[in-house]
Amino acid sequence: MHKLTLKELSAQLQARKISATELATLFLDRIEASDLNAFLHVDRALTLAQAQAADARLAGNEAGPLTGIPIAHKDIFVTRNWRTTAGSRMLQDYVSPFDATVVEQFNAAGTVTLGKLNCDEFAMGSSNENSFYGPVKNPWDKTAIPGGSSGGSAAAVAARLAPAATATDTGGSIRQPASLCGVTGIKPTYGSVSRYGMIAFASSLDQGGPIAKTAEDCGLLLNAMTGFDERDSTSLQRPKEDFTRSLNQSLQGLRIGVPKEFFGAGLAADVEAAVRGALAEFEKLGATLVDISLPKTELSIPVYYVIAPAEASSNLSRFDGVRYGHRAADYKDLADMYKKSRAEGFGDEVKRRILVGSYVLSHGYYDAYYLQAQKIRRLIAQDFQSALAGPDRQCDVIMGPVSPTVAWDLGDKTDDPVANYLADIFTLSTSLAGLPGMSIPCGFGQGEKNGKRPVGLQIIGNYFDEARLLNVAHQFQQATDWHLREPA
Repeated sequence: MHKLTLKELSAQLQARKISATELATLFLDRIEASDLNAFLHVDRALTLAQAQAADARLAGNEAGPLTGIPIAHKDIFVTRNWRTTAGSRMLQDYVSPFDATVVEQFNAAGTVTLGKLNCDEFAMGSSNENSFYGPVKNPWDKTAIPGGSSGGSAAAVAARLAPAATATDTGGSIRQPASLCGVTGIKPTYGSVSRYGMIAFASSLDQGGPIAKTAEDCGLLLNAMTGFDERDSTSLQRPKEDFTRSLNQSLQGLRIGVPKEFFGAGLAADVEAAVRGALAEFEKLGATLVDISLPKTELSIPVYYVIAPAEASSNLSRFDGVRYGHRAADYKDLADMYKKSRAEGFGDEVKRRILVGSYVLSHGYYDAYYLQAQKIRRLIAQDFQSALAGPDRQCDVIMGPVSPTVAWDLGDKTDDPVANYLADIFTLSTSLAGLPGMSIPCGFGQGEKNGKRPVGLQIIGNYFDEARLLNVAHQFQQATDWHLREPA
């Protein structure tokens, strides 16, 4: 039962072949037996109470497509009754008095919460090694990282500890862990999913999205979690849509842009081979490959690591030990309490980004760094528009690798922050442009020590083109079985 897709699980629930309570219990037992450190908070009583409510809806024929479906939430979405830590000591015992909009939406759809998932502290990282509560292990190889910051989400879905999970993507944190764990994840257009109740890292970049087994599953989840929210100033006013409406359309005539910048030096040979194999499969499905250029790709790393830390330094100023969060036990005065509480409550990577952000926003450096980064950000977005939009557009979607390598070993890059940053080279530009992007499993590369590790194919579309991306991914998954492969 734990191997079924969301659509299959929904059919089982609707036909009364299994109850929501039995299904939740099955996954809770799997979580309890796991040693991946993917979950930070599990409460069996809370979960089973939600499952019983879902069973009542099913019995009363009031169920929707997600009623009774177990789901786990990244610990960046605040939740009533469940702890929300953002992977940080700063919020070690915090319990929110309200639910994030995304959580509200899934509760309204009748899903059953399995618990809260481990993540890099305040979503800052590419390996899930920055969590105060310890790293998550990759279920394909427990000596490897699962990717970050949504590593707990990707690992939980890959290990079948949850059939689906919420996640967030600031610079690639849905796509990269989905790639490294061999599951499917999509970051929708910026503003499509409410950020209300999502603990902020970089407000102009953060975007919620789902991780699941298949593209069809992700479409069902997006149907529930998108929509306008007046409580979020960045939320887009657009009519609701069915993201699964185009899944079965043919790919005949689809033009796939292949950026030369995604296949240069730094891309591992095993990753390139898997991605090239996937592109060849798309040609068999009727698509045409078009060589394109995204010339500002290499600038996405310096631009991102100016803008994101700048916004983080502002967003994290609220964690001062006064109203909530960690407060130092011993201090002399208010200023001393601020300093000690933040020094004790934040980890090294968070401190590093706060310092960088404060520096680039400081007097004399704002114009030289932050303003310049925003200008280049606009040029990066224009590169994508030249390829994807207008009467002279070159392609319908863009494809390439998600990560330059397969998952690396735990501890390999903890002493080299720049090496971690470089792992996001192929995902950052999409986030800076606010475009939708997704990762689907497309093969395996050779791990450093213990055999094969998953490789993901990245699919990028124009604004609000999620339905097309899901169609493209679904057709690939109908023709291949990479998404069905499971870790031992």
